[in-house]
Amino acid sequence: MAQIHLQDGETLDSALRRFKRKVLQEDIIKDIKRHSFYLKPGQKKRIKSALARKRNRKKRTRESAPDQSRA
Repeated sequence: MAQIHLQDGETLDSALRRFKRKVLQEDIIKDIKRHSFYLKPGQKKRIKSALARKRNRKKRTRESAPDQSRA
């Protein structure tokens, strides 16, 4: 759990900024979103493979883009 302690003379805005940064570093929000609903193992596998296909497709288009500009 993310905790911060107010330092002497620190404004609430800066403390809130530090807290938000700490929450992002600890991936608390990502974890909450992942546990917010249940996915069956088959659904997890389909989503994982779909994301892998998307990454590979994006990688191929990035690799082939410089070749097309030379032609």
